[in-house]
Amino acid sequence: MNRPWRFFLVVESLISLLVLWQLMQNISVILMIILGSILIYRGQKNKNNTKWSNGPFLLGVMLVCFSVLYLPAVWFMLIFAVLFIGLKGVELSGVSLRKKNVYLKKEMIIVEGVEPLDHSGEIKKQAIFGNQRIGKQIYEWNDMNLLVASGDTIIDLGNTILPKAENIIVVRKGIGRTRILVPSGVGIQLDCSVFAGKVIYKDEKIELRNERLTLYSRDFEQTARKIKIISNTLIGDVEVIEI
Repeated sequence: MNRPWRFFLVVESLISLLVLWQLMQNISVILMIILGSILIYRGQKNKNNTKWSNGPFLLGVMLVCFSVLYLPAVWFMLIFAVLFIGLKGVELSGVSLRKKNVYLKKEMIIVEGVEPLDHSGEIKKQAIFGNQRIGKQIYEWNDMNLLVASGDTIIDLGNTILPKAENIIVVRKGIGRTRILVPSGVGIQLDCSVFAGKVIYKDEKIELRNERLTLYSRDFEQTARKIKIISNTLIGDVEVIEI
């Protein structure tokens, strides 16, 4: 069992102890659970004898469910489980950027030029929960300003053409990992504020605890195309990968 799932089980076990403690402090909830269990047992026992046996069974299930959900610790357990599974969604689906062929595979793409479009006043819907990958298809570049509550985010700059100027990506995230794929030859300025997590760039892994870090690529001043990445993260890692 790998470390994330071990951590998940440890946290869920600790919350379970809190559930038991809250349960022992609330006699009325215990009585409701006992009553619901009796109704479930009676309903199961008499399900073939009378046509009304489903009534006590369903009532018992509802009593047990409502009694358990009355405890705040149960909600903490459910919320933590949903967030954890959401953050691990990319790994559960088998997609991994650690495999070289994901971002090192080269392909010649001919891009047709078009007249610049006016994006003034344009409104775009943002997904604040769940995993997302930006840049699967060829797209026109515009500065990015993302707000994400939880989930992994992948931004692929390999399918766009950056203007010969300073381009900006702003990511404000609650919980989750952020990975940005930058083509070689683009100057990188990385400005990260992280409450708890790591910044990964080339061979460097820098732990941050309520700290801010600024990094520049060696060729930042000489390159015509530049990308400025501003990331504010509560809990999670920020990784910049040159492709």
